[in-house]
Amino acid sequence: MEEDEEDPSSSSSQLNLPPSMNRPTVSLETQRINRLIRSEHYHSPSKPIYSDRFIPSPSGSNFALFGLEPSPKKDGKEDGPGSYAGMLRTVLFGPETPEKADVVTGFSPSSRNIFRYKTETQRPVNSFPPFGCDEGPSVSRSPVKSPRNILKSAYKVLDAPALQDDFYLNLVDWSAQNVLAVGLGSCVYLWNASSSKAMFLTWNDFQVTKLCDLGGDESVCSVGWALRGTHLAIGTNSGTVEIWDALRCRRIRTMGGHRLRVGALAWSSSVLSSGSRDKKILQRDIRSQEDHISKLTGHRSEVCGLKWSYDNRELASGGNDNKLLVWNQHSTKPVLRYCEHTAAVKAIAWSPHLHGLLASGGGTADRCIRFWNTTTNTRLSCVDTNSQVCNLAWSKNVNELVSTHGYSQNQIIVWKYPTMSKLATLTGHTFRVLYLAVSPDGQTIVTGAGDETLRFWNVFPSPKSQRRESGIGALSFGRTTIR
Repeated sequence: MEEDEEDPSSSSSQLNLPPSMNRPTVSLETQRINRLIRSEHYHSPSKPIYSDRFIPSPSGSNFALFGLEPSPKKDGKEDGPGSYAGMLRTVLFGPETPEKADVVTGFSPSSRNIFRYKTETQRPVNSFPPFGCDEGPSVSRSPVKSPRNILKSAYKVLDAPALQDDFYLNLVDWSAQNVLAVGLGSCVYLWNASSSKAMFLTWNDFQVTKLCDLGGDESVCSVGWALRGTHLAIGTNSGTVEIWDALRCRRIRTMGGHRLRVGALAWSSSVLSSGSRDKKILQRDIRSQEDHISKLTGHRSEVCGLKWSYDNRELASGGNDNKLLVWNQHSTKPVLRYCEHTAAVKAIAWSPHLHGLLASGGGTADRCIRFWNTTTNTRLSCVDTNSQVCNLAWSKNVNELVSTHGYSQNQIIVWKYPTMSKLATLTGHTFRVLYLAVSPDGQTIVTGAGDETLRFWNVFPSPKSQRRESGIGALSFGRTTIR
């Protein structure tokens, strides 16, 4: 420390002091000032030196201890593959990541532009640490959830002789009590889905019950279960609607009002809506003595599709006039009118997940599934399926829907909404898949076609909150659960 000290006299001689001030009296003060001015060179011999942080030196670091290689320096700075910045780029974007200069200029050594580079470096979120990565260090690795496996073949086939090949009819429905109703010719048959374990069945098996035979020249054009209870509505070729107690196999009443066949039925609590070839929709309250309480007019051709929304506030109707109309509880004229389809609209489905979301499908000349927001009266999206759309049904367990098709592929498609990516395409029917119903547990669908078969498919998963299979549906059929 001696080299830092100076002669007091020499220091004081450099100060401009008044004559009256004695130089020796300021010598100590001068030393203290000099030490402050030159503090970076002065260290007290009696006090240790502390710092606010530790900056390691690469030359003194043991990289081999951690399995790392010392990084080369570029322009005096560490920025190679072994540095923290280099390792971070490798983990996030892979080992072939261009250097920073290449990213800024937009060119890599292989002359790829920046847009191509960004596309190639996209990776799934679960590939990043701490979930794991393909290259470079990682904390842990977690398996990526595989997509759900949907069986491509029907697990049960039911023989259905005389099942009509008519696009405008609705001859299959599945009740909340797990009973399937099917109209065959002039008869309606009931099949208890919980009682059968056989793979192939015929209507002569003991599990099948004949509910009624309309007889004569009459035929069944539509069937529809009440939302609760055991009441089944039957629309006939003569324009009448019959209400049957399926538990007692007894007809309760017959209601008129239509002049031509009734091909579409839809329940909303105690209100039954019926659509006919006479272009009318009749609202019937089964508690009333009157055959119908109101008449809805708006279609210019046969009404072939009817669906109430899940909150029972809106009724959607589709017709052979290529129109999709929406009615409220009290209107006799449509409150919304959609005219984008270019073929008959039979396929209609309300989303159980989003209020006001409606899907509709068009016939052979249209082939599109269209989505609408009836709350805001907005046209959302359109998907060309390349086949006649015969039916639509939304899963109540997940945000997916299934469509059945006719000309020319006769396929069944499971879609993921809203991306409308195909989860599965199911084939097996040799005619148009004109009929569709969903099991009460929401996991199984049944489809019917002019090939006179009903086929059962396991397409949707169980509810997320459901720990085990319910007593209906999957368990009763002896199926494995889709996860």
